[in-house]
Amino acid sequence: MIIDFRSDTVTKPTPAMLQAMMGATVGDDVFSEDPSINELERMSADMFGMESGLFCPSGTMTNQIAIKCHTQPGDEVICDESSHVYQYEGGGIAFNSSASVKLLYGDRGRINATQVKAAINADDNHKANTSLVCLENTSNRGGGSCYDFNEIKKIKEVCIENHLALHLDGARLWNAMIAKNEPAKQYGETFDSISICLSKGLGCPVGSVLIGKKNFIKKARRIRKVFGGGMRQAGFLAAAGIYALKNNIERLKQDHDNAKRIGEVIAKTSMAKSVFPVETNIIIFETVASVTAAEIVEKLKQKNILCYAIAPDRVRLVVHLDITEEMVNKTIEIIKAL
Repeated sequence: MIIDFRSDTVTKPTPAMLQAMMGATVGDDVFSEDPSINELERMSADMFGMESGLFCPSGTMTNQIAIKCHTQPGDEVICDESSHVYQYEGGGIAFNSSASVKLLYGDRGRINATQVKAAINADDNHKANTSLVCLENTSNRGGGSCYDFNEIKKIKEVCIENHLALHLDGARLWNAMIAKNEPAKQYGETFDSISICLSKGLGCPVGSVLIGKKNFIKKARRIRKVFGGGMRQAGFLAAAGIYALKNNIERLKQDHDNAKRIGEVIAKTSMAKSVFPVETNIIIFETVASVTAAEIVEKLKQKNILCYAIAPDRVRLVVHLDITEEMVNKTIEIIKAL
């Protein structure tokens, strides 16, 4: 039995999700004629109280489309130095939008309003024009850390005062909302655009949705076409998203509980110098000086447990819907024996 904690992107569709996909009604989405995609976009926007949505193959694409919509060449984007839009999207901000980046050093991936305000460039011909702030909730490299929504509101006030757009990389937003017991609509009321991912905690094989105002999504749809993201009968994929929105959100609490159990065990081992607070489904721990992250990953791999070294001294495990109770118990047993 292989126990795969490398990412929550490794999940396979459940039999019920596959059945929903097989029964999907489809059409040509480039002509906006795929009923299943139209329904997924409507459901996603309605959930957050936003006007419209756009289905895309990946969260990277939804983020990059949003950044392209919100900026002009030569603009500057404010984000945390560990954020996905900077670390894991292939330099897309520069490549796709010809924008520069102002990196902030937050608390486990979370920046605050004071930092944002200080990072805004003056109206000076020598400086890039600050036009966009990007937040990530939960923060991947922050160990699944969640924003305090009061801080998000303060950041929004800074954005309004300085005429900046505010985008949310909500790849694991569902996890944050479950962990903090938050309503989706407060996010829709606060952000100008939100990227929500279906292929992580919700267990879909592929797909993300970008949501925002109608005019924004109209512009985003054109950019998706330019990026090569126009799909045809992709309603089979959208049907998985519809199923996930109806069935797989509340169950995220199981992943959080299992992650906490594993994190508590790791914290008691001799290999861990420290463990990031486990708020959601991600466990990150720092190794002691006598062993590297790569060595721990290899030892666990020999026991059929897969995880990931995100730094020379940091190991990441991600819990997801394919991790069963039996797998959690087995993992705990093996970690205790290391």
